[in-house]
Amino acid sequence: MGKSVPGHRAPTAGFEVPLEMLSACHFRIERQCETLRRLVPHLAAHGTDEDAQTAAAGVVRYFDTSAMQHHADEEDDLFPALIESMAGSDPVCIREMTAALAAEHRQLEALWRGLRRVLEEVVAGRVATLDGAAVDAFADGYARHIEREEKELLPMAARLLGDDELEQVGRAMRERRGIDDAH
Repeated sequence: MGKSVPGHRAPTAGFEVPLEMLSACHFRIERQCETLRRLVPHLAAHGTDEDAQTAAAGVVRYFDTSAMQHHADEEDDLFPALIESMAGSDPVCIREMTAALAAEHRQLEALWRGLRRVLEEVVAGRVATLDGAAVDAFADGYARHIEREEKELLPMAARLLGDDELEQVGRAMRERRGIDDAH
């Protein structure tokens, strides 16, 4: 199994190339954040019409499932594999980076919970106002987080992790989603 450079933004990357899969997920997160940003003026102009309800439902579904699975992929599988890869040398910088990224996940999840409450109102067709500043804080926070992972985390993982470790990460990602291990 080869390792290619992270930043491969194809939305169809599979679990057999887990670093590319994580990068592709970053692309999908960015697209969902764009939808969320567009929803702010749409709600102001059109209210909770069918388009708003559909968009809100898609964003809620994505951040409630795929984004949470992505955070777990990193925290439960990729981060420990990176730390383990440094056995015998000084893993302090990796521990600091992964701890900071995990803390950012918690901050993003807290921002998401606030937005989710409003989006559930939109999905239900009730009058709701989506706070543009809160959407910007969430989307901008994800943009900064993704940039760090794309520039630091994923290239480091590509350098440090061997095929066996990457296969284990990919297998864990499939299992988290209930996907059969056969590929």
